[in-house]
Amino acid sequence: MITQIKGRLVEKSPTELVIDCNGLGYLVNISLNTFSKFENSKNKELLFYTHLSIKEDSHTLYGFFDQQERKCFSLLISVSGVGASTARMILSSMNPSQLQNVILNEDVSALKSVKGIGLKSAQRIIIDLKDKTVMPGLIDMHVHMESETSPSRYLETFTKNNADVAFSSAEIAKRTLMSGFTTVRDLGGSGVNVALRDAIREGKVDGPRIFTAEKAIGTTGGHADPTNGMRQELMGDPGPEKGVINSPDDARKAVRQRYKDGADWIKITATGGVLSVAKSGQNPQFTDMELNAIVETANDYGMRVAAHAHGTEGMKRAVLAGVASIEHGTYMDREIMQIMKKQGTYFVPTLLAGNWVAEKAKIDGFFPDLVRPKAAEIGPIAINTFAEAYEFGVPIVFGTDTGVSAHGDNAQEFALMVKAGMPEMEAIQSATSIAADFLEIGDTHGSITEGKVADIIAVQGNPLDNIRLMENVHFVMKGGVVFK
Repeated sequence: MITQIKGRLVEKSPTELVIDCNGLGYLVNISLNTFSKFENSKNKELLFYTHLSIKEDSHTLYGFFDQQERKCFSLLISVSGVGASTARMILSSMNPSQLQNVILNEDVSALKSVKGIGLKSAQRIIIDLKDKTVMPGLIDMHVHMESETSPSRYLETFTKNNADVAFSSAEIAKRTLMSGFTTVRDLGGSGVNVALRDAIREGKVDGPRIFTAEKAIGTTGGHADPTNGMRQELMGDPGPEKGVINSPDDARKAVRQRYKDGADWIKITATGGVLSVAKSGQNPQFTDMELNAIVETANDYGMRVAAHAHGTEGMKRAVLAGVASIEHGTYMDREIMQIMKKQGTYFVPTLLAGNWVAEKAKIDGFFPDLVRPKAAEIGPIAINTFAEAYEFGVPIVFGTDTGVSAHGDNAQEFALMVKAGMPEMEAIQSATSIAADFLEIGDTHGSITEGKVADIIAVQGNPLDNIRLMENVHFVMKGGVVFK
């Protein structure tokens, strides 16, 4: 992905520039608007924002003086029937501010004056762009990119190879990106999630930017024990390499193994879970000494810890140990809310997952018998906890636990947050600027600002009037490249 070029201008014409970057010359197609900004810039070092147009028979690089023009270009080519050449022609006839005024004032005549733009095309551009709301790419702080829950999920451990998981995760990644989520935090899988992250980073697979925890860390019989529910002869003793610990020394080894395997984050299961084949979904599953060892070791290796937690005691232990976030937080009480506010611990509510499993629990045979009552209970409690935590002032960042629910439906979380009392703008900010700051990438992501990475999406209409518009994203740009 080429999102910007910095180099010396060696050739120029009203339609093209050649930029020398350490001896390599890039041919960049430009508008007259950009050309006018570089009239006296030959042999000077310049920074261009770019868009790479990929077709079966060509790769064409377009360059722009600023990000505003590039954004206008990207939105224009998102309109049906408007190609890159037409978009460049429009931006050669008017600058971005003039184009914005033309669309807002529905000035069909001004667009018709552009060579190649007829009445129908002009009307289509105005209709498609007038009501679009542009915002930063969305960030989901809790996903599982390797799978989706189904009645067959518990058998797939025995039937799917890593290659099967990899191919599935590639499709999931593209679906996630197309829904407007340009960055995600993957909180546990088989290890394929690390390879997926790298493949996306290298441009081999289309998908969101991934921060991954690789395998989650749990205790013997705990929520992250991969052998739960298996026959005794298959259970064995997975140990720290597989993320199962039973002492502070085990804890340190498991964290170091995650680092060795390429994790960006550490994920622990501080309490029981809903979907694991185990009786309790609430009991604490680590000692204080184990939790301290995990957090201290993670910090030593430049990582932070996310804690899956439903029950109060395990949640409290995790927060006091210094985890960065509490995932789910179903039975969070006022004491824990107070501690989280004091510690700056973020709450990732995952309302969509709670709502989804509660609905599926009504279907006979969808979940194993041990899982069904836990799933039936959690949905309404999660909504009420979120409402109370928001009112109390607990720091909240957007996260869905998608992989429990279907990938691509992540944005349904917004409506649940708003229903529980969070204003629409705050819900959107929890998935943009707040999420970026929490991930420590706020300098480069989370807002549409000059100098930041061009992760941009658009929806039809105003989501502040109807938050469910977030569930139908019309335009997706990640890293300056348009994917939708």
